[in-house]
Amino acid sequence: MGDLRTYEPGTPSWVDLGCPDPAGAAEFYAALFGWEAVSQGPVEETGGYAMFRLGGRDVAGLGPGEHAAWTTYVAVADVDATASMVEADGGAVIVAPMTVTTAGRMAVFADPEGAPFAAWQPQDHQGAQAIHEHGTFTWAELACRGVDTAKAFYGAVFGWEGDTHPFGPDDSSSYTELQLPGGAGPFAGIVQMNDMWPAELPAHWMAYFAVDDTDACAAQVATLGGTVSVEPFDLDHVGRIAVLNDPQGAVFSVLARVER
Repeated sequence: MGDLRTYEPGTPSWVDLGCPDPAGAAEFYAALFGWEAVSQGPVEETGGYAMFRLGGRDVAGLGPGEHAAWTTYVAVADVDATASMVEADGGAVIVAPMTVTTAGRMAVFADPEGAPFAAWQPQDHQGAQAIHEHGTFTWAELACRGVDTAKAFYGAVFGWEGDTHPFGPDDSSSYTELQLPGGAGPFAGIVQMNDMWPAELPAHWMAYFAVDDTDACAAQVATLGGTVSVEPFDLDHVGRIAVLNDPQGAVFSVLARVER
């Protein structure tokens, strides 16, 4: 069964990949992270959903989708109430709250700038059973242009708070570390998209996976048919980061953290 990890409401708890070729994705991530894709039952019941497992622990999800993309889920106590708050605070409901077998309830939303994200109300499935280890989820990051709008929206929906500070070599961007009031520490961030970002790139959430060696991971992605969008670079007091694309175009980041 793996380790049982629970998540406080308002905490990112799960990520999954939707793509046109789940079998191809399973092969790629098995080679990259050592994940095993395990079917969750008959297609008519699960929609073809599988669990990515590492060392017998659920670390991410995999399912069919028209476009390849990673989705970040936030744990909530009541997904229907969350949907109401999303709409009341300027967001939109993309997939209405629904029950997923006995695992839990979910919904997919867009924030006021259009960035998709999801909410998860756990039942049998709490979320990722391992985080911050090599090959597991470690950080969620929203890239957007309206930072104040995003802070107000996510603060109203999830109770998130965080200080914003200048960011980048010329301080032309900003970064906000997000956490719950009185929480143990930040679990997500908001980076401001400045003029260095392509104008056509929409607001989006990025999933980060922990790795032991960012450079080796980026090199391996290239040999497995993926691409490197942003070459490995060092971020002070955080670690070494790279932005990668899998062979179907799903974007994700890897992070080798420095000791704090």
